Amino acid sequence: MTLQENLFGGPPATHLPDRPEAQAALEGGTDPAKVVTEWPDFSEGWAALAELALTENNAVAAYAYARTGYHRGLDQLRRAGWKGHGPIPWSHRPNRGFLRALAALARAAQAIGDTEEWERCSTFLADSDPDAPAQLGLA
Repeated sequence: MTLQENLFGGPPATHLPDRPEAQAALEGGTDPAKVVTEWPDFSEGWAALAELALTENNAVAAYAYARTGYHRGLDQLRRAGWKGHGPIPWSHRPNRGFLRALAALARAAQAIGDTEEWERCSTFLADSDPDAPAQLGLA
């Protein structure tokens, strides 16, 4: 059974639109801060900033970056037809920015001692795609 199939008639998987220019800039080594300056709604850029802040032991900045990426991603998911629940597959490349931001938010919340937010984000990530936590080192 794929994420799009649901024996109980659940919602289909949500697939965000491709962002080739922003993605190419980020993958090409452009500073994530410059990427989000050019494309402020690009969740993956915010996720990259959050992940970098986490590696620098700056959990407060990571939390802020991750929350921005998470909320920008929620806006895009809703525009793509997501109704607040249902699969957001990691296998669909454009969804990874949102999922990375969500995982970074979970990590940052854990780092600042916000157990409730850590649990909420970790659960949301696993509910979005059961493979995502392992892909993002949260399994």
